[in-house]
Amino acid sequence: MEKIEKLTRREEELMRCFWQRGALFVRELVEMAGEPKPHFNTLSTMVRTLEAKGYLSHESFGSTYRYYPLVSEEQFSRRTLGNVISRYFENSYLGAVSALVEEEKISVEELRELLDRIERENR
Repeated sequence: MEKIEKLTRREEELMRCFWQRGALFVRELVEMAGEPKPHFNTLSTMVRTLEAKGYLSHESFGSTYRYYPLVSEEQFSRRTLGNVISRYFENSYLGAVSALVEEEKISVEELRELLDRIERENR
């Protein structure tokens, strides 16, 4: 699995804007933000950081840029889950699922349902 740089909570929130809306100009991000509106330069710096981390790229429109995601939300979620399992469960997906069962975050019925789905897909 390719290693990607971690995102701050705010960077992840910005990425969600791109995943929901697609390509965006920084001014559009400012418009989408709640009150108090962040400063244009603040968002511009964060977007350039996301680009440097490999999450976004841009296309030029005169003197301005429109940014678009290079990493899908699904790719991000899977990589993030993989990193959590690696870091906290010593790469054991079984350990992660066992912890979910022990903490009653997933029921035995849900596990059976998951196993049935896996068996159907692997036929």
